[in-house]
Amino acid sequence: MTNFTELTSVPSDCLEPPLDKLRLAMAAYLARFKGSSRKHTESDLRCYLAWCAERGLDPLAARCPHLELYIRWMQEICRFKPSTVSRRFSVAAGFYRTCVIDGLLEHSPAEHVRRPSVPAESPTLGFTHLQFEALLTAARQSGDPCDFALVAMLGLLGLRIFEATAADIANLGEEHGHRVLRVCGKGTKVILVPLPPAVGRAIDQAIGARTRGPVLLNSRGARMDRHAATRRLRRLAGTGGIQTTKAHPHMLRHTFVTTMQRRGVASDATFRHRRGGGLAGAAALPGVWRARGPGAGHAVDQGLLAPGCAG
Repeated sequence: MTNFTELTSVPSDCLEPPLDKLRLAMAAYLARFKGSSRKHTESDLRCYLAWCAERGLDPLAARCPHLELYIRWMQEICRFKPSTVSRRFSVAAGFYRTCVIDGLLEHSPAEHVRRPSVPAESPTLGFTHLQFEALLTAARQSGDPCDFALVAMLGLLGLRIFEATAADIANLGEEHGHRVLRVCGKGTKVILVPLPPAVGRAIDQAIGARTRGPVLLNSRGARMDRHAATRRLRRLAGTGGIQTTKAHPHMLRHTFVTTMQRRGVASDATFRHRRGGGLAGAAALPGVWRARGPGAGHAVDQGLLAPGCAG
C-alpha cells in the first residue's frame, strides 16, 4: 500500500488558490446546512482539512488517491468505526461536489473513491428491560434530580442527547390538554413531544423553583452538555450494577424504540417518533394520541414505572 510520504503534497505552483478561496468554498458548503447539522458538518470538514494541512496538501488540489489515503488513515490509524468513516468521507465528498457546482473545480476528486460499507443494522445495543429499570432506580435515588430527568427524557421520550440538553424551561407548554415539550431536532426542525406523567414529574423536580434557563443542569449549575450527560449515565450504570462496556446516551434511544415495540406500539408510530417526525404541529396531537393509544412515551412509562415510583 502507498505510504503517506509518497503522496502528500502538491507543488507550490499549483497552490494558486489562496486561503481566502478555501474559506469561501467552506462557507458556501456549510451555508447549505442549518443549526446543529451545520456545526457537526463543520467539525467533520475541519477534520479533513486538518489532515490535508498536516501533509502540506491544498484541499482544492487534492486528487482521488489523496481521498483514498484519507479513508485508510481513518480506518487504520484512527481506527474509526465504519459509520464514522463513511460519515466523515461523505462530508468531504459533499464539499467537493459543492465546489464543482460553484465552478471552483472541474470535477470532484471523491467521485470515484470506493466508500467503506456500513452495516444496514445499527451495531449499537440498548439496555435490556431489567437494566433500564435498574438505571431508572439509580437515577431516581440519586441526590441530583437532573439525573432522573436525563434518563427519563432519553429513555422514556426517545430524545437525542443534543435535544435533551438543549431543552429550556420556556419550551414546556400545553396543547389540547396535554403537557408537551417543544424540541428543536436536526437542522431547525421543531416538533412537539407529549410528556408522559412520569417524565413531566421528573422534569418538574429538575426545574424546582427556577422559571427560566435549561432544564438539565450540570454539577456547576450550568447547562448540561453531552459529555457531562455521558459521564452521569456511566456513573448511574455503575451504581445500578449494570454490566456494560461503556454506557452512552444513544443506548437509551435504542432502549426506547425496543421498549415501544415490545409494548405493542405500531411500527410506523415508532419510526415517526424515533425520527422526530411525529407531532409536527399542535393539530396532529389528538389524532396521534388516539392512534397510539395512550401515546408512545406513555406505553414505555406504563411498562417500566410502577404507580407512585416516579413521583
